[in-house]
Formats: sequence, structure tokens, C-alpha cells
Amino acid sequence: PLVKRLAYKIGAVDVPKDKRRMHTDSVPLLGGLAICLGFTVSTLIFAKIDYKILSVLAGAMVMVVLGVFDDKYALGAKLKLVIQILAAAIPVFAGVRIERIILPFLKSGGIEFGWLSYPITILWIVALTNAVNLIDGLDGLAAGVSSIATFSLFFIAILAGETNIAIITAALAGGCLGFLPYNFNPAKIFMGD
Repeated sequence: PLVKRLAYKIGAVDVPKDKRRMHTDSVPLLGGLAICLGFTVSTLIFAKIDYKILSVLAGAMVMVVLGVFDDKYALGAKLKLVIQILAAAIPVFAGVRIERIILPFLKSGGIEFGWLSYPITILWIVALTNAVNLIDGLDGLAAGVSSIATFSLFFIAILAGETNIAIITAALAGGCLGFLPYNFNPAKIFMGD
């Protein structure tokens, strides 16, 4: 509700201008900001914070600030892509990288990426960010899919004995689930960019 009021106050509102929109009234954007705030507060309270976790949070904050500005000013795609790449580079250069993939049918067991882990991880972060943004066309879809994905990662982290990752994924799932009641049809607020 607070983010909804902020969206109206700053003019971050989706006004239906064409027939492809399901809603007939103006709907505030910035729901992603609410998800991010819930996630960040929970992570800072419950997770063990180290340099890598701080870099992930810093990159996420850059993405969220970009999203807020895009919701307000409808930024161009090229500018958004450049800022997304820079935001993704923050955790990557702090050591958060996809260093290898494991393929059980290979005799070696997997593929090591070496220096390619840098561009691969940046591409992965930017691609997932935009994939979630693109599925945010139906009420509850992006937050619902994100909840399912983060719960899946939560259980994988538990099975792998990664307690801190489990806490962080639970925080993100909680942020998404807390947003869903406001995003079900008819949506009271949209996730926005």
C-alpha cells in the first residue's frame, strides 16, 4: 500500500492507451520496489552478510532504481540494457559467477568456463531480469512464476546444505508472495519494470 501511494505521487502509473490492456482504469506501477524492500530487509535481518551477498544486493538495488526511473519516465531500451549490464557486473566482479555446468552424460562431468564465466554470468542475469519483465503481462504471472522458482531454489539450497542461500531465496519468495494479493486480477498494482 505504501508503494502504491508513492507510485501515484510520482506518476508511475500505467494508463490504458490501447486495446491489448486488460485493465480499464489507471494502475500504479512500482510493485517491484515493494518486493525488493521486503526481500532486502529480510535478507539483512536473517542472512549472513558477506562481500558477495552485499554485491548481489548492490546490483539488485541498481536494477530496482533503474526500474523505478523506467516506470516513471519510460526509458529507452539501449539505456536500460547498458545499465542492466553494469548492474549485473557488480556481483560478477565480486566473485558471483557461473564457473561451470555439470552434465552427467559427459565423462569429465561438466564444462569449466574459465574467463568466459564473466560474460556468461552477466548475460544470464540480464536475460533472467528481462524474461521476468516480459512475462509481467498477466496479473500475478511474473510474481507467481518467481515465487515458484525461488521456492525451488530454496529446496535445492536446503538439500545442498546451503543455509544462507536458503534464507535468501526464502526472503525473495516471501517478497513475491507478499506482493501477489495486490497483483491478482484485477490488479491493484503492477510489478512494473
